[in-house]
Amino acid sequence: MWTRRNVVGGLALGAGVIAGVGRGLAQSESALRVVAFAGASNWPFWVGQERGFFKREGVEVSLDLTPNSVELARNLHAGRYDLALTSVDNVVAYNEGQGEADLGGPADLVAIFGVDNGLLSVMAAPEVKSFADLKGKTVSVDAMTTGFAFVLRELLARNGLAESDVTFVRVGGGAQRLEALLKKEQAGTLLNTPLDLVAEAKGCNRLARARDQLGAYQGIVAAMRRDAACRMRPQVEGFIRGFHASVGWLADGANRDEAVGILTARMRGMERGAAERAYQRLLDPADGMYRDLRIDRDGLATVLRLRSAYAQPRKTLSDPSRHVDLSHLEGALKR
Repeated sequence: MWTRRNVVGGLALGAGVIAGVGRGLAQSESALRVVAFAGASNWPFWVGQERGFFKREGVEVSLDLTPNSVELARNLHAGRYDLALTSVDNVVAYNEGQGEADLGGPADLVAIFGVDNGLLSVMAAPEVKSFADLKGKTVSVDAMTTGFAFVLRELLARNGLAESDVTFVRVGGGAQRLEALLKKEQAGTLLNTPLDLVAEAKGCNRLARARDQLGAYQGIVAAMRRDAACRMRPQVEGFIRGFHASVGWLADGANRDEAVGILTARMRGMERGAAERAYQRLLDPADGMYRDLRIDRDGLATVLRLRSAYAQPRKTLSDPSRHVDLSHLEGALKR
């Protein structure tokens, strides 16, 4: 059962309803330092900056991109960043002592709202037409202990490949994996939207969509350290309202052209055609970004199941409430 905790946490990129202009201006501005991977999960953040949704909530924000999950975890834990957009599996991994890096103490991270289901696909070099063609070849991951690596390992297994049939290499985040795939340094990898669309436009093949084979999966969340989330609650809730307003603005078809322009301007290598397809995929009402910034219970259960099967040291994980606190989201959206 999911429980609501009094002590809140989370690496968070927030959501929230559009607040009144007067209230936002009355608040003193306070900075929130955000870190994320390169990708379209940052689209609402860019919209919030350009359309003034965060400013309206009295929150100054900054965004830095991380090359990999290890650096993200270290910098978040060390307090260099207040909040992060990352896979919920990274939250679970470091809370359970299964992360790639030693943080030097308890992680105590918590997810405070959700962004999407990961929008993950196995993408392969142009000459690789099927999973069978990956046999004997190299595939890339961020780190072997992260959840997206577990998704890739599970999809390989479901499509007839043993782990010994391929060689795994650590390359870094999605942008780094895309670059390596396009250079043919590896034959396959797991990419999220819109990086998969960039790969497809360059002649790469989509071997499978993760959701089609795994079912529900919770992907990107906003997360923070619990103590930081408690200490910065007004800024966090303001950020959530600004992020929520940004998602709502993106979802309004009247803003499509401007939204696509923001994406092409902010993402290196994103051409107009791919950005148009990204908009259709990412703003799909049924399978795109979460309008309500929920965390999918069934999707988180899949994350825990995969981590129980593949992570070391081996643990059976069954309590999602240990890693989630929705009180910030509830507080932000009820105002």
